[in-house]
Amino acid sequence: MPNRPFDELLDATIRHLEELREHGVKYVAATPQSLAELGQPVRTQAARPAGAAFVSRPSVAVPPPTPPSTPPIQAPNPPPVPALMPKKTEPVVAQPSLAIASPKKNLTRAEKEAAMAGLRQRALACRKCEHLAVARKNVVFGVGDIHSPLMFVGEAPGADEDVQGEPFVGKAGQLLTKIIQTMGLDRDRVYIANILKCRPDTPGQASGNRKPTPSEMATCLPYLLEQTDLIRPQVIVALGATAIEGLFGKSEGITRLRGRWLTFRDTPVMPTYHPAYLLRNQSLAEKRKVWEDMLAVMEKLGLPIGEKQRGYFLKA
Repeated sequence: MPNRPFDELLDATIRHLEELREHGVKYVAATPQSLAELGQPVRTQAARPAGAAFVSRPSVAVPPPTPPSTPPIQAPNPPPVPALMPKKTEPVVAQPSLAIASPKKNLTRAEKEAAMAGLRQRALACRKCEHLAVARKNVVFGVGDIHSPLMFVGEAPGADEDVQGEPFVGKAGQLLTKIIQTMGLDRDRVYIANILKCRPDTPGQASGNRKPTPSEMATCLPYLLEQTDLIRPQVIVALGATAIEGLFGKSEGITRLRGRWLTFRDTPVMPTYHPAYLLRNQSLAEKRKVWEDMLAVMEKLGLPIGEKQRGYFLKA
């Protein structure tokens, strides 16, 4: 005959174990006694003495079943549920990212040019920063050879760039052109772009420029990322601290960073002073620092360097 107290206890134990499993508990503690009893042969209820370990229930009016080859798992007295509940973990918050799809690895020249033309049209029609779109005269997309191994990145267009729709055409741009020529290159043999494609608006001011805000740079950065993905330059020259902030999201002093190679999306980056800084500071020593940065870029690209070039700005 069935043993009701035993049946009720076994059912309660099973229900409790199922509740533990629903709460993520995979294991329960076992006493040395219960572990030892697991290795003993399973006895039928008819032969079970009082106080023996739990065994499977035989069916009514059916001969006792043959003991299974693997002893059933014994159910020891489990600890209270709260002690076995898994620790709560803080939810994982996905970090925002710029989902820019990289182009195919080996685009033909025609495919690259078509892709860049399409990107340019999208940028020219951009109105993501409505306050900039209203104030601008032109979107300053970028200029130069999209097949070049060398790319210069500045911060944002100024008044002259806004009028002409081309980066670095003012006084700072003219100095940059001289630097490029001193490297033995032509301006149209490199690619020049900015973090921000629109001139930062200056409401209430008749002239002057302002630094782009982090929000403006983050909004416009995907265009530059697509430009770099298409051009795939071997070296990027970052002109000034704001360009570094736009690329890397950190605002460290350019004095500390210049001359030290960084890496942006697997591309070596040389930070250096913005040409506008050299217009304000005509020190021969400061000019030499920028030129040493350019010599490092030339070496990285495998460009020939003459003795005259190595000696620039060492003495008046």
